[in-house]
Amino acid sequence: MRSRIPTGILGATGLVGQRFIQLLDNHPWFEVVALTGSYRSVGKPYGEACRWVLDTPMPDWARNQIIQPSDPGTVTPARLVLSALPSQQARDLEPLFAQANLTVCSNASAFRQEADVPLLLPEVNPEHTALIGYQQKLRGWDGCIVTNPNCTSTGLTVALKALHDSIGVVRVFAVSLQALSGAGYPGVPSADIIDNVIPFIEGEEEKVELEPRKMLGKLHGSEVSPAPITISAHTNRVPVIDGHVVCASVELSHLVTKQEAAEIFREYQTPEISRCLPSALPLPIIVMDESDRPQPRRDRMLGRGMATVVGRLRPDPLFHLKFTVLSHNTIRGAAGGSIYNAELLVQQELLQ
Repeated sequence: MRSRIPTGILGATGLVGQRFIQLLDNHPWFEVVALTGSYRSVGKPYGEACRWVLDTPMPDWARNQIIQPSDPGTVTPARLVLSALPSQQARDLEPLFAQANLTVCSNASAFRQEADVPLLLPEVNPEHTALIGYQQKLRGWDGCIVTNPNCTSTGLTVALKALHDSIGVVRVFAVSLQALSGAGYPGVPSADIIDNVIPFIEGEEEKVELEPRKMLGKLHGSEVSPAPITISAHTNRVPVIDGHVVCASVELSHLVTKQEAAEIFREYQTPEISRCLPSALPLPIIVMDESDRPQPRRDRMLGRGMATVVGRLRPDPLFHLKFTVLSHNTIRGAAGGSIYNAELLVQQELLQ
């Protein structure tokens, strides 16, 4: 590329916003030119407005950038904005950026189930970006909104994609063990989560039951027909910092051995259009053979935090197959996912 694409980050002081800054440090395709935040942060240098909580230092280039309001006029000359806005703010503000001819790659849930908005995982459904043209025509704007899925849906969907393409998935029963960082910062009070599991996360079960079906669905012109898969989800918050675990039982179109399933996961390849992107891995799924893996503390940073890690493959007495999936929720499931989507748009010449 001749020059890096000027990029803005919406909601830059929050946990996902910080991940955006961490992952974009020295990114070969994108250069951050604008950071936005709440009214309490506007006008302050980022280093003063942000309580940095990540385990790597704040990049020097971000420290002195002045926080701007989340308004299209303040992110000039950005052509891409990466959104870490809360869902309700995203619902109100992201269309303003699309109307202003900006590409919005959003981590928010506000538009994920809109029929004309791609819900993307580049290793699963890059062809769904064809919805962008219909979105622009329908909504009368020159920009666009593209979303990545819920952080719990991400790893599960990648694993299901491999099985669905090879065998066919019929039903899924999934139980999540979700990390604290999924609740943002400061997140869940310590008195609630220490020595505890919270068996309810508002809206999460509905997302896990709906989003994989859209991503695994077939594109027909201006519509995606959801995959004919039934998903039942239980979602739980657990005292882990980063890394969402999903324990899945899957009914397939026919029985396979755990060895055959392991080979399906190991051999699954990202679609060709997505393989050479900066965030891509040579193979998106890592299979672990140890009886007690994957584990968040040990395995969440595999593949720079972009891998889907699968383990504990074994027969299921109710369905056909059960296994455990680990995915880094704030990297692959949030900021890294939005960046990966933006890279895909560049590769497809939808973002110049």
